Amino acid sequence: MNAEAHQKITAVHLSRQAYLYVRQSTLRQVLENTESTKRQYALQERAVALGWRPDQVVVVDSDLGQSGADSDRAGFQRLVVAVGMGEVGVVLGLEVSRLARSSSDWHRLLEICALTDTLILDEDGLYDPSHFNDRLLLGMKGTMSEAELHVLRARLIGGQLAKARRGELEVPLPVGLVYDAAGKVVLDPDRSVQEAIGQFFETFRRTGSATATVRSFREQGLLFPRRVQSGPHRGELVWGSLLHYRALNILKNPRYAGAFAYGRTQAKKTLQGNGSRTRLPRDRWHTLILDAHPGYITWADYEENLAKLRANAAAYGADRRAGPPREGPALLQGLAICGRCGGRMTVRYYMRRGDLLPQYSCQREGIQRAEPPCQRILGADIDRAVGELLVESVSPLALEVALSVQDELTSRAEDADRLRHRQVERARYEAELAQRRYLRVDPDNRLVAATLEAEWNHKLRALDAAQEDYERQRAADTLLDGESRERVLALATDFPRLWRDPRTPARERKRMARLLIEDVTLIKGDDLLVHVRFRGGGTQSLRLPRPLPAAHLHKLDHAVVADIDRLLDDHTDSEIADALNAAGHQPPVGERFSIWMVWKIRKAHRLEPRFDRLRRKGMLTLDEMAVALRVHPQTVKDRALRGQLVSVAYNDKGQRLYAPPEPTAMIPCAKCGKPIIERAEQGQLRRYCGVTCRTGAYAARRRAAGYVRPRRQR
Repeated sequence: MNAEAHQKITAVHLSRQAYLYVRQSTLRQVLENTESTKRQYALQERAVALGWRPDQVVVVDSDLGQSGADSDRAGFQRLVVAVGMGEVGVVLGLEVSRLARSSSDWHRLLEICALTDTLILDEDGLYDPSHFNDRLLLGMKGTMSEAELHVLRARLIGGQLAKARRGELEVPLPVGLVYDAAGKVVLDPDRSVQEAIGQFFETFRRTGSATATVRSFREQGLLFPRRVQSGPHRGELVWGSLLHYRALNILKNPRYAGAFAYGRTQAKKTLQGNGSRTRLPRDRWHTLILDAHPGYITWADYEENLAKLRANAAAYGADRRAGPPREGPALLQGLAICGRCGGRMTVRYYMRRGDLLPQYSCQREGIQRAEPPCQRILGADIDRAVGELLVESVSPLALEVALSVQDELTSRAEDADRLRHRQVERARYEAELAQRRYLRVDPDNRLVAATLEAEWNHKLRALDAAQEDYERQRAADTLLDGESRERVLALATDFPRLWRDPRTPARERKRMARLLIEDVTLIKGDDLLVHVRFRGGGTQSLRLPRPLPAAHLHKLDHAVVADIDRLLDDHTDSEIADALNAAGHQPPVGERFSIWMVWKIRKAHRLEPRFDRLRRKGMLTLDEMAVALRVHPQTVKDRALRGQLVSVAYNDKGQRLYAPPEPTAMIPCAKCGKPIIERAEQGQLRRYCGVTCRTGAYAARRRAAGYVRPRRQR
């Protein structure tokens, strides 16, 4: 075999370098399986014995601790690049599995070695990939290496799943649970840990909220334990503040209920090569064994806790960063930034007098730590001020300045365009080079043709991506022509009209604002500072009076109380409510004043009732008026309806007070000399004297005048 090996090695091979690839699958193997590492490094002597100088041997050992199935290996990629450039005469590896555990990587290396006339050396012998027999043998070795990895993995995973079905698989336990000497899961023997976890579940049972539980721990100054998951202190117990996400993980972990659960998540690889884990529903869990070990709560308590969390969750997902404009009236939705912590402020709405008004809140960190929000600012005045600023900014002079800035940026855009165009040309050259390589290959050599075709397709995709990026950037840097400039200047007259039009939807106003504004920073102090940053780089600062708290907004204006006090002299409660609404006054709650509101205001401010005011002026009640006139109360009402008496309503029920009667000349009775009284009988007003003679006043006057009634003839 030595003679055959020396026949394969030529002067061309010896003029190149010899690359020794060293790899171990895990860091544990690097530390424990040292003999394998020594055997791999010993291949340097094999290369020297075959004719290479010691300085020509390059050792690639940057992939120690990485699996051969991982295609993202820096050392292997360096080896492939060197082979493709024709710099390598021989590739040394202890065995095929050291170079690659993936057929795609292995066959790609074989194809490149065959094209560049590079040899491959392992512990069994020397191979030339350009020879059919050697290549066939190397291909079989690579396939067996990949199959061996699959078999090993299947055995390991099969054993794990078998132990998981029995509930005997040892997996990392959450804080509060440990393995004893016999491998059984027991409660942490540290009493402080047990008490902290017990206090956690008791607090959640009492409050019914994860945030309230975190807040309770913070207010009481309680610390919560956790296990270090990585680093030199892995597994050690540390104490710190209880955070919201950790509280949710504890509540959702079935191990605290004494249940063994395996397969709650599923690992997948994304297109970018990164790993991601997805939570699976309970019916897709691999194993769930109830009462497998001691727990802090029962399974019924665990189910109840999950139900509370689902009921408390109003929405899922983080707040959008400058998301699409929505239907709400908040102009700065997605644009407002907290001036204290720099976080993105969210929008909340509340109703006031039938209008939907925004409130900008910075509360993300507060939710995580169960602390008060960083800032909460009423947004109606801010939106109004920013809207006026936009109307003032979009003026002909401002647009002229913006156009001049656009001209100034033209030269910079052209320089950047040239650089991006060179990147496209470079990608086009690489694609054409890959095309020429593919066209020169023998069509019957399907393995090489497939590899070169895949490389050509990859270069074409890279060219398309570079071209699309170039076009997108070029469109973003497009300059304005004469017609576009005229349209921009015409916007100065159309924009204010469109902005102030009440028929313009709130979503369209938000879109217009985002075309001009980059973000708005809000700082609430003695005054409200609003820093507006425009798209062009300009800034503008506004200082607004601090919005009044909601308690002050619901206070009644003292001018309204004075008006009610003044109107009580001449009007009832309903008439006062109509007068206040007609004058444009706004009640603390609701849209219009009502009789009930006026009554409540009178009672709260102890205003003198209208009845007492009229009585103080000498007005008489119905009974008092009847006594004064010596008539029946109904007679008083009838006279008031005919306008013979002056009456005033003192409430909205129709009850009235009457002006006292004026003194009149006394008419004496002609018979007895007593004063004549009036009385309504059968709908007519009759006058009589006292009870002594009961003589009609009319007949008394006629007799006094000498009239004698004639006798009736029979």
